Amino acid sequence: MLKNLLCRRAAAGEGGSSNVFSMFEQSQIQEYKEAFTIIDQNRDGIISKDDLRDVLASMGQLNVKNEELEAMVKEASGPINFTVFLTMFGEKLKGADPEDVILSAFKVLDPEGTGTIKKEFLQELLTTQCDRFSPEDVKNMWAAFPPDVAGNVDYKNICYVITHGEEKEE
Repeated sequence: MLKNLLCRRAAAGEGGSSNVFSMFEQSQIQEYKEAFTIIDQNRDGIISKDDLRDVLASMGQLNVKNEELEAMVKEASGPINFTVFLTMFGEKLKGADPEDVILSAFKVLDPEGTGTIKKEFLQELLTTQCDRFSPEDVKNMWAAFPPDVAGNVDYKNICYVITHGEEKEE
């Protein structure tokens, strides 16, 4: 998932602006700092290709190609320190809709207002409409947001994660 976040962020404006810190709440900055610390495996304050390889290996992705790692690192205009890392996420989130907009879109699919959608229905939509999910995307979706025993998916949690980057604590 980290690989996707780093790879799919916006390509423009990669400099480390001091304004980037005003884009996030303090709690979000702390969460990104914790993520940065985990990724910076050698603790030198810079995320390198080797750091990415090590953290991906720790998540079970053992055969990541050098070209893929180099492409991730090259997305930044220079060394990926914490400010650049935060900027990369800020640029990615710039285009994201607010939570209420995403929630409203899901509510159209939930006329009874249950807060859930049937797994089969959501999977059909995701694999047949617009930017279609691949089988791997679907597998990752259910791993991240497993349906309950009745086959319902909590779309409120999905919306929260899309806009806040973490699962809501109940």
